[in-house]
Amino acid sequence: MSQKSPNTSNDGVSPTKAERSGNVREVGSQAIWSLSSCKPGFGIDQLRDDREDTYWQSDGQLPHLINIQFQRKTTISDIYIYTDYKLDESYTPSRISVRVGTHFNDLQEIEVIMLTEPTGWVHIPIKDIREKPIRVFMIQIAVTSNHQNGRDTHMRQIKIHSPIEDQGLLDNFSRFATVDFQKHATIR
Repeated sequence: MSQKSPNTSNDGVSPTKAERSGNVREVGSQAIWSLSSCKPGFGIDQLRDDREDTYWQSDGQLPHLINIQFQRKTTISDIYIYTDYKLDESYTPSRISVRVGTHFNDLQEIEVIMLTEPTGWVHIPIKDIREKPIRVFMIQIAVTSNHQNGRDTHMRQIKIHSPIEDQGLLDNFSRFATVDFQKHATIR
């Protein structure tokens, strides 16, 4: 487990920019999401709607939990969280714990992120001790404290990235990527 301050969007962090690079893909849509609590109309749908003007709002005691469960073991390389201190103030997380495992009973904390008035995307690289992406069935994002000792949390978006694998296999077939070959690649 490490404790660190992450890169934020003020440094040009963007999950869509990372996706356009062709090295990662967003896999959050393949997971089942659950929350420890939420106010009506401020739940998972708002957290995953690709809009920065909507948000999840917790409703209860800390820690506030986001559980992300995959049906099959999935390789995870990055988590992106969008927050906006300027709009949310005391609702903005200041300390986030990232836990991974196969189910609720074996989760291990792998990252503790300290945030100072974050506005924009926060990038959390997820790596094992060999600096490689990890394979998990479950991710839990726990908000353990908020700015100004706030009770409830606002999170505007979360994106989960998986590396695109088997690039070596694609390199073997690069000779089939010529314009002449592509002209004949579809069946009519």
